[in-house]
Amino acid sequence: MPSPVGHALGGLIVHAAGAHRRDLQDWPRIALVAVAACAPDLDLLLRYAFGGQPHRAQSHSLGLAVAAGVLAVAFLALGRWPRPFGLGLLVGLGWASHVCLDLFGGDTHPPFGLMALWPWSSDYFKAPVVLFLDIGRTLELSTVWQNAVAAAWEVVLLLPILLAVTRLRRRKS
Repeated sequence: MPSPVGHALGGLIVHAAGAHRRDLQDWPRIALVAVAACAPDLDLLLRYAFGGQPHRAQSHSLGLAVAAGVLAVAFLALGRWPRPFGLGLLVGLGWASHVCLDLFGGDTHPPFGLMALWPWSSDYFKAPVVLFLDIGRTLELSTVWQNAVAAAWEVVLLLPILLAVTRLRRRKS
């Protein structure tokens, strides 16, 4: 599963691809979509604090991505943000990018895969191809090194996509 670095890059790709031209350099909007792309992993904190569902359960689903987008539209409209519907859509797509990237992640912690289609299905899904290295959850030196290598690999894979999308968007405008 990708690290927060990979997920943030996924959120930046979503923003670069979908934001309105005038919002391409709006840093609060960019940050909100990047945070939404990382948010499903907050289930790790909740699990460690309160127990409960395993990591990559309901929070790692397209159903919750839709819910995050709808809630974002409501809160953004209440806060009088400009263009709340478009930004809420990007928040939901940022969340969905997390699900998509995790499908292609190395996974060594059971249950393997993620509950990508919840609430329609409680089955765990995993792509047959692994693009991203597994992220360890300890502070041992070997794990920290493994995570650094995994994050560097995510930058190698995702940064060119972000740069290409950004360049195409600027060329169009």
